[in-house]
Amino acid sequence: MKRRTFLVTAGAAMATPALGADPPAPPATVDAPFAAWLAAFRAKALAAGLSPEVLDRELDGLAPDPRVRGADRNQPEFSRPFSHYVKRAAGEDRAAIGRRRLAEIQSELGRIEASYGVPAEILVSIWGMESGYGATLGGQDVIRSMATLAADGRRQGFAEDQLLAALRIIASGEWPRERLVGSWAGAMGQTQFIPSNFLSLAVDADGDGRRDIWGSAPDALASAANLLAKAGWRRGEGWAIEVTAPEGFDFSVAETLKASPEAWAGMGLSRADGAPLAGAVEASLIAPTGYRGPLFLLLPNHFVIRRYNNAVTYAMAGGLLADRIAGRPGLVRDWPEEVPLSLSDRIAAQTALQAAGHDVGEADGVIGLKTRAALRAWQKARGLPADGYLSPEMIALLRTPAA
Repeated sequence: MKRRTFLVTAGAAMATPALGADPPAPPATVDAPFAAWLAAFRAKALAAGLSPEVLDRELDGLAPDPRVRGADRNQPEFSRPFSHYVKRAAGEDRAAIGRRRLAEIQSELGRIEASYGVPAEILVSIWGMESGYGATLGGQDVIRSMATLAADGRRQGFAEDQLLAALRIIASGEWPRERLVGSWAGAMGQTQFIPSNFLSLAVDADGDGRRDIWGSAPDALASAANLLAKAGWRRGEGWAIEVTAPEGFDFSVAETLKASPEAWAGMGLSRADGAPLAGAVEASLIAPTGYRGPLFLLLPNHFVIRRYNNAVTYAMAGGLLADRIAGRPGLVRDWPEEVPLSLSDRIAAQTALQAAGHDVGEADGVIGLKTRAALRAWQKARGLPADGYLSPEMIALLRTPAA
């Protein structure tokens, strides 16, 4: 089956909306590189079938937004310590509001769950993480945000596709530009859809004839359910299992080996809650805060959440928040106390791993899958627990001459 990307790729995940309104946009200032990009994009948009009238109206006078450039380089899913992000995103205060909101629209959520197979608590969790249950939608012009990201070059293809999609929404007459406001990353509405997903996946769940992901919670939640269902959500299955590992367990298999829970049990893992570790579905192991912290077997539905936002932190927080909203028991093992790492420390660690012959991709300070795999290989070669967790201790070891 052909893999389909529904929202963002690694390193391009939507930031959890900050509390409060967006600051006012800085004055428009067009620089020469932006002007050159805009001229080239206008030609692409014309070739893609958009009318000159729409392009003249929406692109004339367009200028980059420096707030977008700054936010793109400081996404909390990739810059905060894992436990700090998860504790904030999946905290009890947010869960309590989620339980109340779920109760308020239980009948609508029941219909959505029956139609798409995605549990109500998962949808409410995403709702809470994306917009504070509809309280913070973002106030930035999606056209300007996508143009800024495209001209900046780091994610040009993605941003140009979203800009074309936003222009098509406007050209269709479904929604005017003033309604297309959202986050710095171009995500819109109560469940923060990027424009291409709005076009292909948004749903009119309340029956008023409009796909209103801004003003209608049922529309926004059903749209999220439609996205997750089409991404492969498996009805009746969870998203992860907390486990424990025996002394001396080889963590180098984390995030690479996929095996059934029964097979993982044969390798020595146990459920943290003491129940039997069983099942035939494939799962992969992750130690997000190192071997001393909580360990998880990630089930297929975890990776479906990642199709909504491809950050491990986001998907873990979303699943844990959903569990809290549903009233399930919390984690058996507490999160460790983590020390924030500076961007320069993260880049230095990646550079040291590269110098030792391990591929980390770009040394950009984002500790993604490649960097974790490189660190696990480096740790294993030195007889260390190969959990792929970058701690101050690991940074110090990487910086020693023997590294």
